[in-house]
Amino acid sequence: MRSRSFLFAALAVAALTFESLRLIENEYLFFAGYVVLQYVVLATAWNILGGYTGYVNFGTAAFFALGAYTSVALGKLAALPIPAMMLAGGAVSGVVGLGMGYLTLRLRGVFFAIATLALAVVVQTLITNWDFVGGSRGAYTLRPASVPLLGSYVQYLFLVMLGLAVIAIAIAHAIEGTRLGYGFATIRDDEAAAEASGVPTLRLKLVATTLSGALMGMAGAPLPYYVTYLDPASGFNLAYAVNSIAMPLIGGMTSWVGPLVGALLLGSVQQAATVSNLFGGHPEVNLLIVGVLLILFVIAAPNGIVGLIGAEARRR
Repeated sequence: MRSRSFLFAALAVAALTFESLRLIENEYLFFAGYVVLQYVVLATAWNILGGYTGYVNFGTAAFFALGAYTSVALGKLAALPIPAMMLAGGAVSGVVGLGMGYLTLRLRGVFFAIATLALAVVVQTLITNWDFVGGSRGAYTLRPASVPLLGSYVQYLFLVMLGLAVIAIAIAHAIEGTRLGYGFATIRDDEAAAEASGVPTLRLKLVATTLSGALMGMAGAPLPYYVTYLDPASGFNLAYAVNSIAMPLIGGMTSWVGPLVGALLLGSVQQAATVSNLFGGHPEVNLLIVGVLLILFVIAAPNGIVGLIGAEARRR
């Protein structure tokens, strides 16, 4: 009942947000908002494994790009709607997450993090040499100029990503306070003690890697229709890995709220910097912003914004 009420509330907020943006009648808000929502999903997905379970994943770009290239491959075979491609991308990335988990989750700490980074390199190498999806040349994607009812295709992509963001946040919220969430927390706090207490740590970690990877793949699936041209450099962009880690760290990793707050803050600041042509409009400025904010928060608020607010509330 609690999770159902939360889902209805999240859907109501999402519907209000979408209609409010439509009233403003500024197409760029949907274009920029899509990117922010994309990071909401990625940050939430990363936090399921990195925040709840305590396993740092540097392979976000691999799962994200797998979802994107699944759409490219399916687009060459059949004309499928975006939601179907998102499900397919989520399935592919989820299976890869399951396989990665089975092979690497016996590793811990920095060794696991390095293994996920190696996964990203391997996947990028395979995609770069796969001519069917464009290889190193990249692939163009033709998208309709409009869709029924909504009209603008960018608004349609925004709505799809908004729905996925609601689903991701609802899943993260549902995990908290359940046996699954408590199991993740025991692994994060002391995995050896959890195993000694009979907690099925490997099974729980496989659930975390599969769920996290699937959500990342679903977030990447609409990308070819958003950018219309996809190559390995853009699909495996470093910004996806950096932002997906920085946003939960800045927002707070102990609850579903933290990644949402961090993604909205960092994503909005990055989009504002892009529009204002800050530092000459160089794309690297976004990573500069992330780096500066990350250093400030690690020093001043190591538990993130949510942790800082909670600490201030307890003092009062």
